[in-house]
Amino acid sequence: MYNEMLKDRIEAGLLLAEKLKKYQNSNTVVLAVPRGGVPVANIIAKSLHLPLDIVLSKKIGHPYNREFAIGAVSIDSTIIDEHPGVSNEYIEEAIVRLRKLLRGKYGLYMGNREPIDIKGKNVILVDDGIATGNTLLVSISMLRKRNPAKIIVAVPVLPRETLAVFEKNADEFIYLIASKSFRGVGGFYEDFDQVEDDEVIKLLSVTSPIE
Repeated sequence: MYNEMLKDRIEAGLLLAEKLKKYQNSNTVVLAVPRGGVPVANIIAKSLHLPLDIVLSKKIGHPYNREFAIGAVSIDSTIIDEHPGVSNEYIEEAIVRLRKLLRGKYGLYMGNREPIDIKGKNVILVDDGIATGNTLLVSISMLRKRNPAKIIVAVPVLPRETLAVFEKNADEFIYLIASKSFRGVGGFYEDFDQVEDDEVIKLLSVTSPIE
């Protein structure tokens, strides 16, 4: 595939855009997972002349172990697993609290723009890599509730053993490196600096396409 090493997120975006060429100038939206997915998605959106938005979600932690997820919430949808002993009041309070956080985050990154309506559109969901994949799987479930035509997941790198689950959950799965010896997403980039909020805001402001 590739030499198991990417220069940076920009190169990753350009290589993925090549594989996504059939979606150029189509009824398609590119959705980035902040923060690391934004530089990759920005390149894809510009290369393919497509609109760019973000997807935000947060897990709902179990009341006695916040690391254990009992569901997840996005700005406009929720997924709740059945967990005896967890009250509806707790879940409702968590949904309200987390949604407020997500709206604040969306406002920080996107200003007063409304999220793009993805109903009937193709969605290219982009991150800078997959480790466990849980966040992306939640995002796919959330996006399905908004009735897109098709969900295409595009990531530069992931562990080989995670391939099957994404090929099953996405309508199309595009990747560059599926490693047997996965060593964390950053291990596959020469330059993997942390993406700060300021950079995300700048990249999400109106961008002109790459000709």
